[in-house]
Amino acid sequence: MRLLVILLSFLTIPILNAQPQDAIIAPLASKSLLLDITKINESTLVAVGERGHILVSTDGVQWQQAKVPLQVTLTAVYFIDELNGWAVGHDATILSSKDGGRSWQIQQHLPHVEKPLLDVLFSDENRGIAIGAYGLFYRTIDGGKHWEIEYHNEFLFPEDQTYLAELKLQDEKAYLDEQSSILPHFNRVVADGRTLYLAGEIGLIAKSNDFGVNWEKLDEIYPGSFYDIKRTQIGNLLVVGLRGHIFRSLRNGTPWQETKSDVTALLSAIVLTDDDRIFILGNNGVLLESRDDGATFNKHILKDGKALIAGVWYKNKIIAVSDVGIKTINVTK
Repeated sequence: MRLLVILLSFLTIPILNAQPQDAIIAPLASKSLLLDITKINESTLVAVGERGHILVSTDGVQWQQAKVPLQVTLTAVYFIDELNGWAVGHDATILSSKDGGRSWQIQQHLPHVEKPLLDVLFSDENRGIAIGAYGLFYRTIDGGKHWEIEYHNEFLFPEDQTYLAELKLQDEKAYLDEQSSILPHFNRVVADGRTLYLAGEIGLIAKSNDFGVNWEKLDEIYPGSFYDIKRTQIGNLLVVGLRGHIFRSLRNGTPWQETKSDVTALLSAIVLTDDDRIFILGNNGVLLESRDDGATFNKHILKDGKALIAGVWYKNKIIAVSDVGIKTINVTK
């Protein structure tokens, strides 16, 4: 639920010149706000969330809190293999792990940026990108030892591109300030073979065939934000976002067909199963299930009404993260 993350970022008052402090080991960390979860092998799960909490489980039931050198809210986590992973979050923070998530090191922490990173992706142990609010985009080619910022002005409207070009000629500092606040939020980046797909604010859907150096915007199909995009088990694209919007593409991004959801909640994540079902997680306890590749969905509403923010398919059930921590959802076929 990237909208929540962005709102939280504006409520955080940076403490200038403060030294990072280790995340506090909290007995109830698995019941606190968690924002992303990933499965790094058939048994191991890693989840991240508020106050620098990172949790590791090998059974989906018992969770052990990892040693983390920061207390910032973490929004996304990604592992390239069973050992090497990265987590990102507020203050343009990037952490890395080389032991399957048990311990973490700071690669980047920029409190002066005051913007959250919202997703991270690596193509191998060296090449990675991290994306976030207001077009925040960092790249590494050495496993995160160095991260370089990029600005992808191709996502701006033509009039905004013209405005920035004129401003650059008049005032370089004002141009840099404006450039870092005028781009849309980048909410999710996923790899589909050699192609990357990006989903974001203002109906942004784009693809790249050179690991995000250049992007091609797909047709605008909805002016609201998108929060997840995935290729289905049989090869179609599915994208979800604000107000219950679901779109499906049978031909790699064109044309898109809207799928009826019968909900108005923010839809935040797509979970694919190994038995050809598709689940969509959302606010207000919304859980949507499809058995026909996303053409139709059945609606389930969890009784507690808590937001389902992200999830994975794990041992024939969904392990999700929410504003009340880990949730296990049994979804028999």
